[in-house]
Amino acid sequence: MNLDQALLIFIAESRELLEDMESSLLALEQTDDKTELINSIFRAAHTIKGSSGLFSLDHVVAFTHVVENVLDKVRAGTMSISDELVATLLLCCDHIKALIDGVQAGQTEADDASTAAGAPLLLQLHAALGTPGGGVAALVPEHEVDSTQRMPGKGGGSDHWHISMQFGPEVLRMGMDPLSFIRYLSTLGRIVDILTIPDRLPEPNAMEPELCYLAYELELDTQSDKAAIERAFEFVQGDVRLRILPPNSQVDEYIRLIKESPEISERIGELMVRCGALTRQELDNALSAQADTIPQRQLGAILLEQQSVPAEVVDAALTKQKQVKEVQAQESRSVRVDADKLDQLINLVGELIIAGANVNMIAHRAKVIELEEATSKLSILVEEVRDSALQLRMVKIGATFNRFQRVVHDVARDLGKDIALVVDGEDTELDKTVVEKIGDPLMHLVRNSMDHGIESAELRAARGKPLKGTLKLNAFHDSGAIVITVQDDGGGLKKDRILAKATERGLIEPGQHLSDSDIYGLVFEPGFSTAETITNLSGRGVGLDVVKRNITALRGTVSLDSEEGVGTTVTVRLPLTLAIIDGFLVEVAKRVFAIPLDMIEECVAYTAEPDHDYTNLRGQVLPFIKLRDLFGIKNPPPLKGENIVVLKYAGQKAGLVVDTLLGEFQTVIKPLGQMFSQVQCISGSTILGSGDVALILDVPQLVKRSVSSQHRAPSNAGRLLEGQAS
Repeated sequence: MNLDQALLIFIAESRELLEDMESSLLALEQTDDKTELINSIFRAAHTIKGSSGLFSLDHVVAFTHVVENVLDKVRAGTMSISDELVATLLLCCDHIKALIDGVQAGQTEADDASTAAGAPLLLQLHAALGTPGGGVAALVPEHEVDSTQRMPGKGGGSDHWHISMQFGPEVLRMGMDPLSFIRYLSTLGRIVDILTIPDRLPEPNAMEPELCYLAYELELDTQSDKAAIERAFEFVQGDVRLRILPPNSQVDEYIRLIKESPEISERIGELMVRCGALTRQELDNALSAQADTIPQRQLGAILLEQQSVPAEVVDAALTKQKQVKEVQAQESRSVRVDADKLDQLINLVGELIIAGANVNMIAHRAKVIELEEATSKLSILVEEVRDSALQLRMVKIGATFNRFQRVVHDVARDLGKDIALVVDGEDTELDKTVVEKIGDPLMHLVRNSMDHGIESAELRAARGKPLKGTLKLNAFHDSGAIVITVQDDGGGLKKDRILAKATERGLIEPGQHLSDSDIYGLVFEPGFSTAETITNLSGRGVGLDVVKRNITALRGTVSLDSEEGVGTTVTVRLPLTLAIIDGFLVEVAKRVFAIPLDMIEECVAYTAEPDHDYTNLRGQVLPFIKLRDLFGIKNPPPLKGENIVVLKYAGQKAGLVVDTLLGEFQTVIKPLGQMFSQVQCISGSTILGSGDVALILDVPQLVKRSVSSQHRAPSNAGRLLEGQAS
């Protein structure tokens, strides 16, 4: 791997760490036990700093170093985590991300702009550290000894000081020799035992001679106090991960040391030796005892029998061992793949499907049984390849939802409101392309709900509502589509105000009767706004029309439901994928159309009274549309009769009258050209096995048109059909 490839991996991993860091910071408020979250935040900052040093990104290292010092104080319990500190650390995440973005753009050193942007944050961090002029205070927490819960007097860690040292990778370049610190400790007393931990050592050909990879666990017999031991490391504070346990420490302190251990060996015995809970001799004795007993006996049980360590320490070590195994197993199952390679794979699979359809048609015409069987098996394999390829592009929407935790936090502070974000359905999967393009529309909806939907605390109190507003994001699958809802418990929309504004702008006639859904749909008109005041977030009538346009471009729909005084729910429905779907082919006057199979309820023979646009479907009224009339096809219906394809979308049913049912077909979606971007009731095209083009029908538009019983003149799609027939 060359340096450029390694740098790209560093950039990608740093962004992931910053996302994790931001998510953990935002989750602190809702969590009672903050220890694990704070450790996670510290590890992220520490990893970014260490990795930046590998690439000599000194400006990133310098800034992240101060952030790490603050987090270490928080982790040690000498600094409380307040809302103001969380806000500052979130801004630090933003600044580090900007520095990483600069690295990607080729900026490997600090410039005036980045220095100026980071200066106010550094002042706040140094103020929190109590070092306004720079420098670092002692960061290691004090440990009180509780005589009611001590280690038994057998382990090496019970009678001596236990010191855990993990040096940063840059200490050698800073002129510091880790062995010199160990030699200095020997002047304070007697080093009883020392263990070198080589877990961070890379492969020999990947080692850098100027980097430090080692960590040490050390037992020190000394009369010096903890402050004297800490002074040995004052020149590398912030560049060494230091943990000191005094003699006769609490069991809780050993458990904490196990949990906070860096990437360690998964062997439970080595783990307890490293944390000082066990001596090397005691471990060797326990291993010998294990070898002499039946295989089912575990090392932990033998250690308990020998009373070498308490049960709590063994449990903590076993838990840590399990976590390390799970992480290693997960890492071994994952591989990074460039998104462009996935897109190329999907395109090739699409071409394979088209070629396979052509082969199937030729085999059917040849009427050779062996050839038909072979092509049938080939079709099954192609379908499995298609499903596997599409699954590679499916990602969980939770990553998109988590972005809004920060948005809600920052916007709520700006608005002076107390708003909680509740996320559900974050494991729902959909196509990566859809996820990327839905982020901005959802951002508009979330910000709009916070600004206009959720009331101020005073108004909520007057209405008898909880002072804290709630914003809910939910995602779930329904009939081959993904449904995303944005729901708030705010004041809701005022229908009379919407109607008045629409009448004023000439969107509707005075006194015109509209259903609730039609009234609420007016807010998606360009420039429409009922806001009485303009804010930095909204009120100018720009946003919701863009939301609708972007969602429509994804072959989706957006609707709104509201109840005044209770809240508003915006529902977005999107296709699971934009590439390949299971389709159903129908024919009208020799023209072939494709319908998404997931949206078809059933097919029935056509029966209806003359001049009626509805039929009786087992006692229910089913409105329908004739494709012949919709697209202005002048050929008469076939003498053998027509068929009705029953469509279902968003809980509504409608019929589609066609001539012939051709059956299922793997449909590769090809977008229409710019010339046909305004064509209604058509969402794309596909290529048949014969090489002909079939239009893909837009089911949401067809259902809406049929249910609303709007009879319109033949649309301009007829021109597209003429081109298709020719």
